Amino acid sequence: EVQLVESGGGLVQPGESLRLSCSASGFTFSIYGMNWLRQAPGKEFERLSYIGSDGGSIYYNDTAKGRFTISRDNAKNMLYLQLTALKPEDTAMYYCSRDRYGMIRGQGTQVTVSS
Repeated sequence: EVQLVESGGGLVQPGESLRLSCSASGFTFSIYGMNWLRQAPGKEFERLSYIGSDGGSIYYNDTAKGRFTISRDNAKNMLYLQLTALKPEDTAMYYCSRDRYGMIRGQGTQVTVSS
């Protein structure tokens, strides 16, 4: 059974940073590209970033570019997303996903950016 478990979210002030983690199990993590998506209340899923199976291919959407950094550790079956310079509009539930649409995703970790 595929399991993805996100962690690392929380309440932070504007300008602060967070590191999100995703623990993967139930599949051969090292052969899959992985994604980070988010969903704000009342909005659709937004695909923030993608990393190829070996970390050699990386994509960021315009929101994530320059502020967020995706990485992975295949030895530990872990996916990460470093969030910096957070803004109130970054408030959302953040998900790791094995596909770009969020069909195979974890339960999410909440990020709230507020002063």
